[in-house]
Amino acid sequence: MTEHVITAVDKGVLTLTLNRPDKKNALTDAMYKALADGIEQAERDPAIRVTLFRANGDAFTAGNDLADFAAAGNAPASGTETGLQRNVTRFLENLATAEKPLIAAVNGLAVGVGVTMLLHCDLAYAGESATFQMPFVNLGLIPEAGSTLLLPRLVGLQKAADLFLTGKKIGAAKAEAIGIIADVFADDALQAEALLRAQTLAAKAPTAVKLTKALLKGDDRAAVLAQQKKEGAHFAAQLRSAEVKEAIAAFFEKRAPDFSKLS
Repeated sequence: MTEHVITAVDKGVLTLTLNRPDKKNALTDAMYKALADGIEQAERDPAIRVTLFRANGDAFTAGNDLADFAAAGNAPASGTETGLQRNVTRFLENLATAEKPLIAAVNGLAVGVGVTMLLHCDLAYAGESATFQMPFVNLGLIPEAGSTLLLPRLVGLQKAADLFLTGKKIGAAKAEAIGIIADVFADDALQAEALLRAQTLAAKAPTAVKLTKALLKGDDRAAVLAQQKKEGAHFAAQLRSAEVKEAIAAFFEKRAPDFSKLS
């Protein structure tokens, strides 16, 4: 377990708190492993009825830690996943297959996987100053978490393309209006409101809750997992591409990437 994900259980709620505020809670391999382990713990333990994702500091998550992903991109292609890719895959698959409710409380910025993971949450709430951005293409990458299937279904093709292809940032009110989150609260009330709703849900009849979630999700599980696998193959290939190397170099050099000479 890593100190960058704090795990706590109370009143039937497993709370997974991202705790790397100095890095805007950018996700590392160890953090992905802890999050994947947490969801598995919740699924196994009958005393846990709901999983709540939250974060310390002024950001939900800035997305993937680019240093970790740069290292993964420099690893030799061997036909097998790196440790990072394996833990990312576990986390995304666990999100897609969890039978118990998942709730998220989004404070501050949510970038990349910080947004796509919300498409798997049964309830996602945000503080009024929260922002949402999926700049995958800007980084030479492609979206993940089955989001290329789930987001167009949720918001429509045009809005999904607008978010994915431009990498634009939207606020909490817009995210609520298009259905990415369920409700918006004052920033200083968000955590208490999300926890209250998680505890309220945890107190309800567990079989009825799980069956209702399953019916709401429909028969999508196989399709979502298949899309995740497809996305994962492209994502892994892009990690080793000249496009990603240029994007990451530009990020660390604090300049705009130049893709003009790349075909």
